[in-house]
Amino acid sequence: MAAYQYRECGLDNVKIDGVVPCRDDDGDDVVTIPNITGLHKAIATAVVHHKSGISGKELRFLRTEMGMTQPELAKVVHHETQSVGRWERGECPIDPNAEALIRLLAVERLKLNVGTDSVEELSGWCVATAAPQPILIDGNDPSNYRPVELMAA
Repeated sequence: MAAYQYRECGLDNVKIDGVVPCRDDDGDDVVTIPNITGLHKAIATAVVHHKSGISGKELRFLRTEMGMTQPELAKVVHHETQSVGRWERGECPIDPNAEALIRLLAVERLKLNVGTDSVEELSGWCVATAAPQPILIDGNDPSNYRPVELMAA
C-alpha cells in the first residue's frame, strides 16, 4: 500500500507509511490517525533534522506546534514580525541564523530528539533550498511515530 499523504498538518511534503484505510458506512475509504500529538512531534523532529533549509510552511508548522505567535517568535530571533510572516509565506529565504535558533527552540520546547548534540552541526543544516524535503513517517506503530530518516541513522 502507498504511503498516506498527510496534508492535514498544513504541509504538502509529509507521508505516513503503514496507515491502513478502512471503509465507512457509505463504502468510502477513510483514514483514521490516532495519536495526533505523537505524529506532530515526529513531523517536527523530521523538520528540525532536515539537512537543508526549512520551508516557510515548515516554519509555520513548527511555530504553531510550539504555541507561539509570529510576534513572539520574531522577538526571540530578533527580527520584525513582518519578516516571520514573509518567511512563512515563502516570500524570502529564512535568515540562517534565525533558522538555527528556531530549530534549537523547537528542540527545547517540543522536547525533540534530533540525533545530534552539536549546535554546529544543526547550524550547518540551515542552508536555503529550492523545494521542501520529503518527510516520511513510520506509522506502523501509532503509539511511536518516527521519521524514517532517523530510524536508519
